[in-house]
Amino acid sequence: MKVLFIGGTGVISSACAALAVESGIELTLFNRGQSNQRLVPAGSEVISGDIRDPGAVRAALAGRAFDAVVDFIAFTPQQVQSDLDLFRGRTGQYIFISTASAYQKPPLSLPITESTPLNNPFWDYSRAKIACEDLLVRAYRETAFPITIVRPSHTYDRTKLPLLGAYTAIARVRAGKPVVLHGDGTSLWVLTHHRDFARAFVPLLGNPHAIGESYHITTDEVLTWNQIYTILGHAAGVEPRLVHVPSECIAAHRPDWGDGLLGDKAHSVIFDNTKIKRAVPGWAATIPFAEGAREIMAWYDADATRQVIDPVADASFDRIIAAYEAARPVSA
Repeated sequence: MKVLFIGGTGVISSACAALAVESGIELTLFNRGQSNQRLVPAGSEVISGDIRDPGAVRAALAGRAFDAVVDFIAFTPQQVQSDLDLFRGRTGQYIFISTASAYQKPPLSLPITESTPLNNPFWDYSRAKIACEDLLVRAYRETAFPITIVRPSHTYDRTKLPLLGAYTAIARVRAGKPVVLHGDGTSLWVLTHHRDFARAFVPLLGNPHAIGESYHITTDEVLTWNQIYTILGHAAGVEPRLVHVPSECIAAHRPDWGDGLLGDKAHSVIFDNTKIKRAVPGWAATIPFAEGAREIMAWYDADATRQVIDPVADASFDRIIAAYEAARPVSA
């Protein structure tokens, strides 16, 4: 089977690429070669270039067709339309990597299934992904363009700390300083290891039953945010000091953090993975976050150059905590 990955060295795509090659797929990666954290799997072909330059792409892929094309880095309808123009008649399947944040926010019922409405009034990123899906569904219905839509939730690898401030938060807790956690920390969340994601994703490649379908792929392990921060703190060798701050307050100080909170992480999520398990018999996520957290901290601790402290994020923690504590009423 011949498969083209647009991207291939990101958090999600790197695990998918490695497993695809291991599974015997003839894999081609089309990317800009800008990642230095994740290696291209041995045995794959790499074409360097910018997928957003249609002329260069047509020249690079002249005369070639694929059983499946996966775009890991399409974020706007314009980019998806370019893919439709490039790959119509040249692939047996086009897989679009969407996002589980496209599901209704706040969710009116749990668990979330693939039939949960797509509606996110809080986050431009999610609304753009919804518009991409709408475009692809029309192409499937009107011209039989062979789409499959995959919605990852919060997927991580050893390089990705799922915390506000990333490594800056770890440095603070190790120094005995408090860190900000949205809400009261009891909202529910899922964190999916990228190798677990890949084991469900790769069997969808070239799968005729996946044409016209959408799937989310997530772990079944549900954690509170208090548990997530505590697990990471323990992996870092400390008990974290958490200051619970309303998401709206965080967003007022850091709008760039607020988009992802109000549009995603502040809302409890539980996913029903029945559909992907039916498509990939025997699959289940098997890597608990406690194991993933140890893997993350081992990676950061192995090289001091990875331990980047963002002074802006560090100052933001202090400013948000001070503002919130100043605004809290004093108990009688």
